[in-house]
Amino acid sequence: MLVFRHIRSMAIAASVAVVLLASPLAAQDDAGGEASTEAVARQSADASSTIPTSSLMRILQDGGVLMYPILLCSIISLVFLFERTISLRRGRVIPDPFVKRFLHQLREGQLDREQALALCEENGSPVAQVFAGAVRKWGRPGVEVEQALIDAGERVTNELRRYLRVFNGVSTVSPLLGLLGTVFGMIEAFNAIATSKALGRPELLASGISEALLTTAFGLAVAIPALIFYWLFVSIVDRRIIEIDSLG
Repeated sequence: MLVFRHIRSMAIAASVAVVLLASPLAAQDDAGGEASTEAVARQSADASSTIPTSSLMRILQDGGVLMYPILLCSIISLVFLFERTISLRRGRVIPDPFVKRFLHQLREGQLDREQALALCEENGSPVAQVFAGAVRKWGRPGVEVEQALIDAGERVTNELRRYLRVFNGVSTVSPLLGLLGTVFGMIEAFNAIATSKALGRPELLASGISEALLTTAFGLAVAIPALIFYWLFVSIVDRRIIEIDSLG
């Protein structure tokens, strides 16, 4: 209890001392407040004048030469994004009018081997290629027909998965290029600080580091969508293959 009382007494004494010292300090603060405000304004103006504003072209230039390979990766990713989006449409992979007409004519016995094969080759869609593999074994034992379907399905699967590695490659290479650009940028920034009379001017170091980090940010901005597109198209291909297997 004596200890707590002693601590409480010290706290009261400290509070009284703070109150007594507050009035002269406040007077000094009022006297120097205007000058300190002007000094802060001058420092802010100097800092804003040393840090440049950014635009898209300025960002590409500030990030260094490795920004351009990353930009090329983004363009490649966009090109194959449009290509795969068109090629993997369900109407292009499994055209319903052809499938319904072909299976109906087979069940009704309206097609012989040559006619069925001609229809498949004329259509040319992935599901038509699988049907053509089975038609070529027309009249053979069921084991050979089943194996022909499997072989044709593997070929179609490889065709549908074509160019998907591009997205995987972009998602792997882009952040590595960004990291390499950041390392080079950090080296240049610290060399510039070491060889200049910039000691005591942290805004220059901050500006150099921010420019060095641009490549990493840009690389991640390209890699993350590419990885998302890769897994999206993989799931679409798997779904198309399952639908083709159900028809076979």
